[in-house]
Amino acid sequence: MNPLFRAIMHAANKKAVVVLLVVLPLTAMLVYHWNAYTITTIDVQQRADTLKTLLKEKLQNMDRRNDQIPYHIKDGMSKLLAVNGCVCEGDKPGITFPFSQLLFPQVSATQLHASIPDSDLQKARQYRNKEYRSFYKRTHTAADSLILAEANSPLQYPTQGVEVRPKGTLLIPGLSLNQIHKGEHFLVDLNATMGTFNTAALVDGVQVKGEGEMRIKFMSRSLASLNRQLEFVTYTNTLFHPNTADVVQFKAGIFQATFTVKIRHPPMPKFYNPGPRKEYNVSTLVTIATKTFLRYDKLQDLINSIRQFYPTITIVIADDTKDPKPVSGPYIEHYIMPFGKGWFAGRNLAVSQVTTKYVLWLDDDFIFTSSTKLEKMVDILERTTLDLVGGAVREVTGYTATYRHTVSTGAGDEEGDCLHIRTGFHHVIEGFPNCVVADAVINFFMGRTEKIREVSFDPRLARVGHLAFFIDGLGSLHVGSCDDVIISHASKIKAMLPWGQSETDKAYSTFRYNYSTQGTSMNEYELYYLKNYFKCVTSD
Repeated sequence: MNPLFRAIMHAANKKAVVVLLVVLPLTAMLVYHWNAYTITTIDVQQRADTLKTLLKEKLQNMDRRNDQIPYHIKDGMSKLLAVNGCVCEGDKPGITFPFSQLLFPQVSATQLHASIPDSDLQKARQYRNKEYRSFYKRTHTAADSLILAEANSPLQYPTQGVEVRPKGTLLIPGLSLNQIHKGEHFLVDLNATMGTFNTAALVDGVQVKGEGEMRIKFMSRSLASLNRQLEFVTYTNTLFHPNTADVVQFKAGIFQATFTVKIRHPPMPKFYNPGPRKEYNVSTLVTIATKTFLRYDKLQDLINSIRQFYPTITIVIADDTKDPKPVSGPYIEHYIMPFGKGWFAGRNLAVSQVTTKYVLWLDDDFIFTSSTKLEKMVDILERTTLDLVGGAVREVTGYTATYRHTVSTGAGDEEGDCLHIRTGFHHVIEGFPNCVVADAVINFFMGRTEKIREVSFDPRLARVGHLAFFIDGLGSLHVGSCDDVIISHASKIKAMLPWGQSETDKAYSTFRYNYSTQGTSMNEYELYYLKNYFKCVTSD
């Protein structure tokens, strides 16, 4: 073979190998992510112990004739259906090679604990368990309990949806009795624990006993007359509680049913008046809130960029610098805090001063551009049920981040529950192709002011913390993320280089990254353990 031809073939083979080494991992990555993200679009203190015993006895008395029939649990379902025994497990280590974590991200698992002396650990655990039990009693009512309407029961009754205001009265809807036997009398009775029964009207031929009491009985020879009387049964709450539920037992002979009456004040609406300007635009709907510490140069750049696009929008600034400098100008509110009070404490202060329907949170080193269209955020909040919507942050390198995460929990044991955090989102929002629903988003978001105040920011996170806010809001905040509302991030490259740091940069880094300066503050993992009752966390 010609030596020249042999050399050309050898070089070609080497190129082919290189191409394969590059193409195959990229192809694998694309296949992995294609399968991992299937995108869909969607239109967007009761007597607990007595109730628990009542329902447990009811379940135990159910027909158990099928208990002896053998069954086989499907592979993989045990972990999915685990009750009070969740486990945080990470992926087993695989073959490592350059960019392996990028191509095939693995889930890590962390067991949570508190960084306190062993002598105080037992007390911390006891206090944590006590607080959790108290929280459970406050947030769980009879309306959260499982109640089954048995098959073929002659009793008709409401299974859900009966609600009365505290100390109020309502007609109980849907009570009725079907033919159960041929006899001389039909008898039904109702029992409650937090209220009394009465009748709004009386029907001839029906005997009533117990009006104004927690137990009432009805008896009649005529089933039609009895059912007519049941249409006028009232319930009055007598034991005050602002948000709970009563358990009502409905009986007729051997048949018994149980349903709940929610007792609560309805959610209180809170509206925001546009104010003296009367216009219904971004400036009257949105307040911008930020927290600053030492970095007045970056803060001023942010203000200048905001004023370029929104000259009359209000900016609220929380500042815990030791020797604060004045920050003034039209539509600027500058609030001074105790020195080094912290990031989340500053968030709370800033949000507490907002008087508009929405608040936009951002860091003090962001820069508005022509792509920072707050109108788009307002539009999606006005037209959907979302409580909060995040945007995207463009770094100086040109990379744009949205920081979307899904968050879920698993029921655990006496050591706590499991927290699972994953990169990604749930589904695309119909009508907004650039927007998705997630559980946590980036540090540039707009939200309903009242909902953000409801969740609030834990001031114990003084230096580092972000996900903690969204974990506290899990189950309360309906969160979205839109990648077509973009804000720029001031360059950190110069500040990170030793020869490029100013005295302000050095002082800021000392407080921002030196954890010995945090004093009594905690990190997110310690809060998850001590406050949120988690024993471990997994994340990718």
